[in-house]
Amino acid sequence: MEEQFVGSNEMEYKEKYGFNDNIEYKFKTKKGLSEEVVREISHIKGEPEWMLEKRLTAYRIFRDRPTPTWGADLSKIDFDDIYYYLRPTDKKSDAWESVPDEIKKTFDKLGIPEAEKKFFAGAEAQYDSEVVYHNIKEDLRKQGVIFTDTDTAVKEYPELVKKYFSTVIPPTDNKFAALNTAVWSGGSFIYIPKGVKLSMPLQAYFRINAEKAGQFERTLIIADEGADVTYIEGCLPADEII
Repeated sequence: MEEQFVGSNEMEYKEKYGFNDNIEYKFKTKKGLSEEVVREISHIKGEPEWMLEKRLTAYRIFRDRPTPTWGADLSKIDFDDIYYYLRPTDKKSDAWESVPDEIKKTFDKLGIPEAEKKFFAGAEAQYDSEVVYHNIKEDLRKQGVIFTDTDTAVKEYPELVKKYFSTVIPPTDNKFAALNTAVWSGGSFIYIPKGVKLSMPLQAYFRINAEKAGQFERTLIIADEGADVTYIEGCLPADEII
């Protein structure tokens, strides 16, 4: 009975979400991970030197650490057969109508615009390696709430990012923590000022479209003293349930 239930769920998932969009990526790194690829990711994002150094330090930790033996068996992962960065579009938008049509159709199928209108104080959508849409209600902006993608935060709120980045799970924790720090892209950055309490959640959606690609979003949430926030994250890969 359990096998039938899992099989039924997987079939239903593939019918609704198991499709790949045929889009032409604006940029993608070659397969495999190297210092060159890490530098390329940082360069195309126009990052400051301090973030590049964090990436390179993490890459060297990743390179030198063995695959963890605890948890699931991950020994069959071929790190040389993965795209670590794919850029689907050259722009981010805070207006749903401005999102590229092919990408917008995908998120429309997933019900994201309707869900945002009904349930959320702010929403963000990431497609492969980059955030393509984010928005937050104006009254929250006026209270000092920040909800943006982490790439934007590196440039606009560098002191906050420097202070808190990698403080919960540092790259030295394990091989895969180091991998994420080396090649991270996108993700959510949230700052809630002292005493501000959000009555509605913030939501982020992550869609993996490309085959043989990893999505390495980085989310950083900072809630000041007495602040209250609910953050919901959903990931929908094409082809299979994870």
